[in-house]
Amino acid sequence: MSPKAFQARVQALPAPAIGALWMSVAACFLGTLSLMVREISGELHPFEIAFFRNFGQLAFMLPWLAFMGAKVIKTRRSWAHVRRSLFGICAMLTWFSVVTMMPIAEATAISFSAPLFTTIGAAVFLREEVGYRRWLATVFGFMGVLLIVRPGFHVVGTPQLLALAAAVFIAGSMLSNKSLAKSETPNAMVVWMGVYMSLFSLPPALMVWTWPSTGHLWIWLVALGAVATLAHLALNRAFRAADASFVAPFGYLQIPVVAGLGFVAYSEAPDLWTWLGTAAIIASGIYTARREAKRSKAVAAPPVPGVTNVAIEGIGKPRV
Repeated sequence: MSPKAFQARVQALPAPAIGALWMSVAACFLGTLSLMVREISGELHPFEIAFFRNFGQLAFMLPWLAFMGAKVIKTRRSWAHVRRSLFGICAMLTWFSVVTMMPIAEATAISFSAPLFTTIGAAVFLREEVGYRRWLATVFGFMGVLLIVRPGFHVVGTPQLLALAAAVFIAGSMLSNKSLAKSETPNAMVVWMGVYMSLFSLPPALMVWTWPSTGHLWIWLVALGAVATLAHLALNRAFRAADASFVAPFGYLQIPVVAGLGFVAYSEAPDLWTWLGTAAIIASGIYTARREAKRSKAVAAPPVPGVTNVAIEGIGKPRV
């Protein structure tokens, strides 16, 4: 089949199927990114890898910025971009350290508890009304984390704690994204993230700096930036093609992708408890996404004459 014929077949698919396809592609890229960090960490410190990853992604966005002009990233919310990038760099530094210290599949599964912390943060900091069903889903998801970590049954060390810390920082980044998305364009957010996270990741990188000494390492670093950029491009297309609540669960494909790559590259096989905990986290995440979709539809539903005022005043905001 020719590339044009393949492209025509893909474009003929329903929008939800295209969104699911792009999200699956993004999950594969993100899983590959974790493995690349693990591989490069044998020669460079994770902090330095984080800098090259951020700078590389920014470099890949510069041609677009040069073509469009600086006006496309004009913003009045500089502090919001800084806050988002601070959460992002903390998440990245802890995550890049984690993947060098524990099995990649186990670390990835724990990191997917981030939506659970997002729910807590939305209730505490954004004053969002979270219903009992989502709280139950959050508790169920935390039970999945406990199945993976199993405190009391084996030693919970620095790697597990760092993985949980990375999930908390990812949740903070998610909440900041949610706030910024109301006024900023996706591409502008990516550019500002690249600028600030490159700046924020440079000082810790300088503390452990060693210049890449071989040509193949420079190739790895360029590939790292390219894969990160492709992952974000695929994510953007996934959310553009279909509802976020539909495509988001396909991101969990990252867990078996990482598990497979970890097994092939490092003979790391997740145990039964890791898979059971992962299943609980995934179930909690999918349920939360579905409840969020119902909430959004309820809020966006057109008013019904003669009924709307009574419904809003008598019941209040929909609970999820």
